[in-house]
Amino acid sequence: MALTRDFKETIVARARRDARFSEALFTEAINAYLAGDTATGKAILRDLVNATVGFEGLAGEVGKPSKSLHRMLAPRGNPSTDNFFEIVKALQKKTHVKLRVTAKAA
Repeated sequence: MALTRDFKETIVARARRDARFSEALFTEAINAYLAGDTATGKAILRDLVNATVGFEGLAGEVGKPSKSLHRMLAPRGNPSTDNFFEIVKALQKKTHVKLRVTAKAA
């Protein structure tokens, strides 16, 4: 199911005004990646980039053209590990969220 433009604008607006919501988006994006759902992870990261640093700002942070970053986080994009973690690092800096991974036995 495709998201409507209004829904995406609502997500961006809330992320801009609510730091806890931005933190939750960031956490969900990484959790989706770790669970193997890269499509969802990339979609959430795109929304987070748009709500925080923007693709032009992100480009300046990671030293990559904004067009390349758009392609990496597009539904069919496939960022390298280095690029993915550069994006995560820049988003952590911008959102003031420090991510850490914890493991639990199943």
